[in-house]
Order: sequence, then structure tokens, then C-alpha cells
Amino acid sequence: MLNKPVLVESLIVFVIVLFVHAVVWDRYSWCAVALAVQAFYAQFKWDRLLQLGGAVFQFRTSANSGLLPASMVIPLLGIVMKERCKSAGIVYFERFGIVVASTGMLVALFLSVIAVGITKPVPTNTCILTGVAGSIIIYTMKHSLTVSEVIEVLEVLLIFVYLSMILLYLLPRCFTPGEALLVLGGISFVLNQLIKRSLNVIEGRGDPIDFFLLVAVVGVVLLGLFFTVLFIFMDSGTWISSMFFHMMTAVLGLGVIMPWLYRLIQRNPLFWLLQFLFQTQTRVYLLYIGTFLAASACGVVFYQNAKRSSESKKHQASTITRKYFHFIVVATYVPGLIYDRQLLYVAAVLCLAVFIFLEYIRYFRIKPFGQTLRHLLSLFLDERDSGPLILTHIYLLLGMSLPVWLFPRSCAPKGTLSGAGALVPYSGVLAVGVGDTIASIFGSTMGEIKWPGTKKTFEGTMTAIFAQIIAVALILIFDSSVNLNSSYAWILASVSLVSLLEAYTTQIDNLLLPLYLQIMFMA
Repeated sequence: MLNKPVLVESLIVFVIVLFVHAVVWDRYSWCAVALAVQAFYAQFKWDRLLQLGGAVFQFRTSANSGLLPASMVIPLLGIVMKERCKSAGIVYFERFGIVVASTGMLVALFLSVIAVGITKPVPTNTCILTGVAGSIIIYTMKHSLTVSEVIEVLEVLLIFVYLSMILLYLLPRCFTPGEALLVLGGISFVLNQLIKRSLNVIEGRGDPIDFFLLVAVVGVVLLGLFFTVLFIFMDSGTWISSMFFHMMTAVLGLGVIMPWLYRLIQRNPLFWLLQFLFQTQTRVYLLYIGTFLAASACGVVFYQNAKRSSESKKHQASTITRKYFHFIVVATYVPGLIYDRQLLYVAAVLCLAVFIFLEYIRYFRIKPFGQTLRHLLSLFLDERDSGPLILTHIYLLLGMSLPVWLFPRSCAPKGTLSGAGALVPYSGVLAVGVGDTIASIFGSTMGEIKWPGTKKTFEGTMTAIFAQIIAVALILIFDSSVNLNSSYAWILASVSLVSLLEAYTTQIDNLLLPLYLQIMFMA
């Protein structure tokens, strides 16, 4: 039987689903509710498979499967995006939201079917629920999507299947099933969008920064797949292999990725990027601030490693020490959100590409920095880094950046959404930068009353909620574009629910919490 923390986590997710559909109830709401019920039962099967070691791939063992909270993210994002764009009268992005929701439901349903299919004996009740939920979803898609949209949904599903088989085999113990659904589902959707836009390039149509994100994400993923296959046949730690790595990176970057981006934006990508970064004096100042804070983060890493050398080789960074990076990221993102969100968008993409590239160097032990990075970053490992990759810092960057990247700019003509939607770009700052950080610090230092079945404390959760409310008040003072229109009760409910989810989830909270807060703010 499911343990109590998982039951409470599931209850919180159900409450969020009902809250969202209380505002935007339509035919897709039936699909979302059916998917949530079905995912709850399938989650139990996944948990059992993980406990017995019967899953097809090796998943992260220090957490439950997380299927229910992960299954609802993409469908809910699509539904709230559809409603916002419908209100703004932007038909193209209204249809896009429907495609996103349908894709998320189908991918989540597929992952549930896998769990049901490999469970022995076959779980009759879960099979019936999966069949009912699948029938409702497919019936709704049949009456909602055009033929081209159905093909697009199936393309993403196909990419997800192949990508899952490859990456889950190559990267054992890096994900739970729920985290794999979010990460690989997102990559599959991005890859499909890039292929679709590359085949239908219309000069002057599309924002270059959107193309920049698509090409950067797909480029670094394909780069990693290429070198993973290559280093199966050769030792990656030698100087010859390292020289070949750097040479092939330059060849693929300049010979494939740059021309691909040139085709999409119809101009030299390097010249466009330099012109964009230094376009205004404000951007130059923001780049100075970001560079200083990045140097400060590096300083923290070197200082903590120096302490380890002087004290003990077994010294590990404490939870509070790791939260220093949360404060640094907040200090980096807040000025960008207030003064220049487009710059923040592009800078976050660049940082993501750099982070992933450095992880390749560490993972493959590429000389001259691979072994040094392994030594420096090993200090900050926790139980979530149980696989060959270190992903927590990348998840932190994603958690802060996804609300900025996923903000529906085309459906916000004035640059901001109405009501609580004005806080959407701040979702990462509030959920991870403020809420998670304060909960961890106060909970570990002063917390005494623990939530049943978890290590999280009541005091930590309450201080996190209080801190986020204060942060919202500060945002109202310093960002003149934010106008909440008296939606304070909804904001309080949103922050409270996400903070409770942080207390009970065993998934990567840096990735999950900002997405749920964004969904609540957009509803």
C-alpha cells in the first residue's frame, strides 16, 4: 500500500488540479481528472516495480516514482496557456496550448501503460482505469485536434519513446519515472518544434530568441549522444580523446548548430548574439552584475573545497551551504526580471548550454579540466545525484528559467498577464529561490515539528509561505509592470499548496515546484 507521504503528495496534486479546473473547466478538464486518477493508481505499480527491482531501466532509488505529480504538469500547462491565449484572442497559440495539453496527456498515459504492462500479475483494476482514461483522452483529442495536430502529437510521442530507450539505458539511476517524464518529454517536444520550424521557415516570422532556445537545447543533447556513443569505443580520459572531443565540439558547433540557427533567424548567429547582449546600457550593467555573481558562485565552490582539504576529505557541504547558490541565483534573476526579461531569457539559455557542456567534460573526464571538475563538484553531491551525472545545479537553473521561457509573450501584448498571471515569470524565484531556500534553512536550524513521514518541518513550511508573501510585496514595490488586481487570496492559496508539495515530494523540487506555481498563477 502507498505510504502516507505519497498519499499526501497525491492529495495536494489533486487539490491543485481541481483548483485549476474550477477556474478553467471545459472538455479537457474531464481528461485531466481522468488522467490524474489513472496516474495515481499507475504510480502505485511503478513504486512496487522500483521496490522489487522489476523496472525495465534503473531509476533513482531514493524517491518514489513521482508519476502523478509529473503526469499533470504538461497537460495543466497546456490548458492554462490555452485559456490565457483564448482570452487574448490569439488563435494560433490557443491551438498550440491544446497540442501541448494533448501531448502531455498521451506521453503520461504511455508511461502508465508501461508500468501496467510489466507488472505481474496483471493489475485488473488499474488496466480498467487506464483504458477508461485513455478512451476519454483519445475521444476528446479526436473531436478537438486537426489532422496535422494529431500527427504532431504522435511525432512527439515517437521521439519520447526512442529518446527514453536511449537515455534511460545510457544514464542509469539519474531519474525517477516522473522526472524522466518531465525532462525527456520536454526535450522531445522541443526537438519536434525545432524540426517543424526548420521545415517551415518563413523569413521574418518568429522571435530569434525562441529559435535560440530550441537550437541550444537540441544541440547540447545531440552533442552528448554523439560523444556517449563515440566513447563506448575509446577511452575518454586520454589526451588524444580529449583533443578529439574539443575538435569535434568545434566542428559540430560551427558546422551544424550555427548554420541551423542561421537558417532559422536569417542572420549570423554570433553577430546577432553580440548585438543583442550589448544593445543597451542597461544590458551591459546587468551583464556586469551577472558576471560578478557567477564569479561569487565559483568563489564559494573553491572556498568550500579549500575547507575540505584543510579539515577532512570526508567533509561534505551542508544543506545551508548549498543554499548559498540559491541566493546567488535569485540576486542574478531578479534584476533581469525587473529591467530586461529578454536578456535574462537569452542569458539563461547560454548558462544552460555551458552547464551541460561542463557536465560532459566532467562525466567523460576530458582533459585538462575533467578530473578537476569531478573533485570540485563531488563536495556538493546529495542523495539525488545517485547516477553518473550531477544534475542538481542544472535543475536549479531550469527551475528558475522555465517560467521565463514558458511565459506566453504573444498572449500578453502589454508584456504581462492580468491578475496573478503577472507573477508567472517570478515563479522560479518564489518557489525555489525564496520558498525552498527559506524552508530548508529555517527547517534545518529551528524546526522541531516534522510533517508526518518526512524530514521536512512545519516551521520550515510556514516560514517559506511567509517569505514568499513578503517577496510578492517587494515585487509589487519594485516592478511597476506587476498589477495583481486584488487576486491576493489566489496567490496565498497557490503559494501555500506549492509549499506543502515541497514538504512532501521526493522528486526534484527545483524542477517541479516552479512549474506548479506557474500553473496556479496562470489559471
